[in-house]
Amino acid sequence: MQKSLHINPDKCTGCLQCEMACSFENYATFAPAKSRIKVFDFHHTGRKVPYTCTQCDEAWCLHACPVEAITINALTGAKVVNETTCVGCKVCTISCPFGTINYVQETGKVQKCDLCGGDPACATACPTGAITYVDANWTGLGKMAVWAEKLGNQATAA
Repeated sequence: MQKSLHINPDKCTGCLQCEMACSFENYATFAPAKSRIKVFDFHHTGRKVPYTCTQCDEAWCLHACPVEAITINALTGAKVVNETTCVGCKVCTISCPFGTINYVQETGKVQKCDLCGGDPACATACPTGAITYVDANWTGLGKMAVWAEKLGNQATAA
């Protein structure tokens, strides 16, 4: 069963625990600037929204990489950057329509979410459940439940 990160911005408080956990998991330091997940603060609405690679099926980043440095992890389905192969050309950053691949000046390579090998630190650290790691086939279940609640129990035609 493939799993994916499910983000519910309504539950995000902007505590940045996800960013801290991610940077620690990947760089052994608490440095949100090095995080592969970012919490965007929409000041005009007061909303906070965590955002990271969605591991999309289209995988524009993977197909755009001229040196094939991005591959699919067979266990998690994550599109993973092989830093040894990456030449830092940034073509993947241009091809990603969501802007979730970032160039790292210090290494001269790119980074993106790799789902922490199947145990995402961001989801584990999130105190409100705004970030969860769920069955990829059911990431839309919450939205369906909201719509079902709005519709209520309406009579159906017999």
